[in-house]
Amino acid sequence: MLIKRAGAVRPSEITPHGVYLRRREFVKAGFALLAGATGLAASGLAGAQGGAAKLSGVRKSNFSTIEKQNSYKEITSYNNYYEFGTEKSDPASYAHKLRTRPWTVVVDGEVKRPKTFSIEELLKQPLEERVYRLRCVEGWSMVIPWVGFEFRHLAAQVEPTGNAKFVEFVTAVQPENMPGVRVPVLDWPYVEALRIDEAMHPLTLLSVGLYGEALPKQNGAPIRLLVPWKYGFKSAKSIVRIRFVEKRPLIAWEKAASNEYGFYSNVNPEVDHPRWSQATERRIGQDGLFSPRRKTLMFNGYGDQVASLYTGMDLRKLF
Repeated sequence: MLIKRAGAVRPSEITPHGVYLRRREFVKAGFALLAGATGLAASGLAGAQGGAAKLSGVRKSNFSTIEKQNSYKEITSYNNYYEFGTEKSDPASYAHKLRTRPWTVVVDGEVKRPKTFSIEELLKQPLEERVYRLRCVEGWSMVIPWVGFEFRHLAAQVEPTGNAKFVEFVTAVQPENMPGVRVPVLDWPYVEALRIDEAMHPLTLLSVGLYGEALPKQNGAPIRLLVPWKYGFKSAKSIVRIRFVEKRPLIAWEKAASNEYGFYSNVNPEVDHPRWSQATERRIGQDGLFSPRRKTLMFNGYGDQVASLYTGMDLRKLF
């Protein structure tokens, strides 16, 4: 297994340059939270294991990959969630303070029936388990058994108008619980967006759990987006608002580094990140130190289902 740790690769090689330059501010903010952390934080599984609520009525989905799944520990201890820190272990250490009840998701904008959903209402949606590949822009991947429901089922309840061309996802900001939002690593709140046909595709999922249990906090509790053919940062965590809009929103990573992170962010091995290749990847927990890197699949292997969304587009320019 190859997991890039301190000493194996420079932080400046895996983190956007502006974020890397502000890393000391981030560390200082993290220390404030560390002082009040519980013993669970030391284990690296804070708020993630032992006591997570089981989800009932979950059916298996035919959309699932049959690849070997990552373990619960791997999935919940190696994460990107910059609201809690830029290191992969930070979310597991600090996310236990995230306040997830009460929780509501406002759905509005270009819709006929705007509505505010409680998390309890969202948990009553028809749930299914989908085993999806997750490919992150840094070059690592996992296979995760998510639990959730198709985004288009939620959209049907608010009835988007003909003016709705894009869907914007806005995530939680809790400065008292999230050390990362106290420093300008990104322009908070974290905002992501999809073209409406991408959002309404059957593969686009709103996840409320994994491994049959309620979603752990470091993985985006209580509800997050999943777009499996795009890089992981497109799948916004801890969503509090969904807006149907006519004009394309500017997403968080575009604001931070538009030359490195485009709006579409489809997994495309032919388009390198400015500072590293995207042609290959490492599967966390499965690829050893001397194992050859895996070839990255176009659209993360979901091309048969989604390639038609981009007919006629130059995906080398619209990255």
